[in-house]
Amino acid sequence: MSAQMYLAYDYPLLSAFWTMLWFFLWILWFILLFRIVVDIFNDDSMSGWGKAGWLVFVVLVPFLGVFVYVIARGKSMGRREVEQARAQQQAFDSYIRETAKGGGGRPSSIDELAKLSEMRARGDITDEEYGRAKALVLGDSGPVGGPSGTVQSTSGR
Repeated sequence: MSAQMYLAYDYPLLSAFWTMLWFFLWILWFILLFRIVVDIFNDDSMSGWGKAGWLVFVVLVPFLGVFVYVIARGKSMGRREVEQARAQQQAFDSYIRETAKGGGGRPSSIDELAKLSEMRARGDITDEEYGRAKALVLGDSGPVGGPSGTVQSTSGR
């Protein structure tokens, strides 16, 4: 064999596993560090000086700072994440409800036909005006009448 040594011969399998373990722990520590920094900025109950103090502690003494933060504020960190997830879920649910109702724009043709029928029953519009407005609604050619979606009477009533 030559004088050149191969790394694979000098590095046993168990050492490779230990190296991978330490590498993944190092990656997990970085993930935890970034989550803590984000949590420090997102915490509304902490003052600006408190945030600056924690950031300095976490940046200057990283390992100790991260572990102390998790011990001191880990439970409230979890609560804030749960509250944020609930708020996002509620916002998403309300968006879905509003979208399903059709509340984000033009009223549906069923609503417009119901309004037209009420207006005709009250005598606000004639049968001829009702027929034209109904044709517009069913023809899906935009809202009926003015900007409020009501039919403008042409008979001068």
